[in-house]
Amino acid sequence: MNSQAIIIGWLELALATFFIIAAGAVSIAMSLGLLRSLAIATVRTYLQLIALGFVLTWIFQAQVVWIVLGVFLFMMLMTAQILLQRVKHKPSNLYFSTLTAILLTTTIVTFSVTGLIVHVEPWYDPRYVLTIGGMILGNAMNGIALALERLFDDLKKRAVEVNQALAFGANPWEASLPSIRTALTAGLMPTLNSMSAVGLVSIPGMMTGQLLAGADPVEAAKYQIVVMLMISAATALGAMISVYLVYKRAFDREWRFILMGDRL
Repeated sequence: MNSQAIIIGWLELALATFFIIAAGAVSIAMSLGLLRSLAIATVRTYLQLIALGFVLTWIFQAQVVWIVLGVFLFMMLMTAQILLQRVKHKPSNLYFSTLTAILLTTTIVTFSVTGLIVHVEPWYDPRYVLTIGGMILGNAMNGIALALERLFDDLKKRAVEVNQALAFGANPWEASLPSIRTALTAGLMPTLNSMSAVGLVSIPGMMTGQLLAGADPVEAAKYQIVVMLMISAATALGAMISVYLVYKRAFDREWRFILMGDRL
């Protein structure tokens, strides 16, 4: 069995553009109006990923701890910013609460994996820290965004029930608990669905990449199991921390519920 990875040349990379041209043809045929968006997205994909490849090459060769941690922090800052753009009908000033959840979640899970499971040496090896941290950030971002979106949407729908609970002496946590449970379930559901389908209807990205690079299939499967479990933990932890930090924003200092479309 050939264990050498097949290198994709620049000509072959350019030929891959025909796939998006096919998508553009569908857009034109069906009058979807997506041709411009597809073109912009394709250009951004080329530029961003090629730039990332060159930057990572430099970082991997440098092996400087402050560069690795600086890039890691920048990734988390950008994740918090992008995450909040996905949450509609939200209170203001959620950035630092969301960033705190991302910082805690990503740091704990990333270095638990690299230190206790993979045993990376040195501990800041960017090939592992940045790639594993990036996977955690991407999936935790989706889970946290779904959880926050569902939290505020459900609280708004339960406005009468929440006010009744407060009138009978419940505190904001007790009044919000049904919505918090709904939010956490929503945040975890995509990850649970992926875990249920993995290996049956799809070969996930981490395993696919290793197989294409010539890794042993069983070893690739072990890595993928670690990835799926760490993503599940990161999503659950991130959603829980973020929801806990922001649910009180639906209430004022006197524990009065604030309707979403009103004063939030």
